[in-house]
Amino acid sequence: MTNTRAAVAIVLAVVGLASAAGLRAEIIEQILVKVNGEIFTKSDLEQRQVSALRQKGQQIDLKNDAANQQLRKALDEITPQIMVDAVDEMLLVQRGKELGYKLSDEQFKGVLDNIKKENKLESEEQFQAALKAEGITMADLRRNLERSMLVQRVQQNEVMGKIGVSEDEARKYYESHLSEFTTPQSVTLREILVAVPADNKGLNVAADETAKTKADAIRERVTTGGESFEKLAADVSDAPSKANAGLIGPIGLNDLSADLRKMIEGMKPGDVTPTTRMARGYQLYKLEALTTAQTMPFEQARDQIGDRVFTDKRKAEYQKYLEKLRTQAIIEWKNPDVKKAFEAGLKAQATVPSP
Repeated sequence: MTNTRAAVAIVLAVVGLASAAGLRAEIIEQILVKVNGEIFTKSDLEQRQVSALRQKGQQIDLKNDAANQQLRKALDEITPQIMVDAVDEMLLVQRGKELGYKLSDEQFKGVLDNIKKENKLESEEQFQAALKAEGITMADLRRNLERSMLVQRVQQNEVMGKIGVSEDEARKYYESHLSEFTTPQSVTLREILVAVPADNKGLNVAADETAKTKADAIRERVTTGGESFEKLAADVSDAPSKANAGLIGPIGLNDLSADLRKMIEGMKPGDVTPTTRMARGYQLYKLEALTTAQTMPFEQARDQIGDRVFTDKRKAEYQKYLEKLRTQAIIEWKNPDVKKAFEAGLKAQATVPSP
């Protein structure tokens, strides 16, 4: 509660509101904008700013000038989008009412029951206490829920319900995004490492030769003696993978080092690489499996493509719909600074690149 009050104080300072108690009643009712006759006041803006600050976890210290400047900067950043969202919400709610949408008593009761269940509020007293703790009344809750429902209904019926994805659009997306539907080539290996211990003087030639001789003997036991690579990996390997009988992967072929990738080129499953000096010592690799890159056929990818194209079209069509509502609306600005913030928010939206 202390943080909320402090945040409100900062908001009032930033938007130029007087702090004198005697002016408070007049300030609360000061209108910033009218949208088709519906008003949006300074107190409405304050509430949204405070909510945004709390969501950002903004720390507030009214005695710290640097912190105050930081908050003013944060408010300058969030207010443009707040104003765009506020105006758009008003337009969508108004449109929903024009279409006859409303939250029935039965629907409201169902939502309340879900809220109580999700928050484990077993009695009406607990529910009322929760509302009081949040500083809202039952009327406030119903109004907020109805506005949210109206916005969703308009979005669904006026925008999303009218969007379709044609076969031609789906195929064009598929052809230009083949990598999204392609599983890259992968490899599964087993390894045996014979580590070469290092000392303070650097490379120990005798130890290196001993390790190589041991690795060569292990390879001979596998390739000529017919012993199990997996068993030897579990018994004699110095690599952490010995716990899994030397298994590595599957991993993308492109994720392997260039040297290792070159080494396994032309190998068949079951083949073992020559003894190779690596950073940790001498290693042997057995090729377990090598998969080729596979592209999902268009018919199998059709549902995924539809979802992705629909998402892109929804964003574009939704913005067009909002622009149409704004154009048809009577928007009367009562505060030039807030109008500038709104216009800055629209400009920022327009510069966001399409997905």
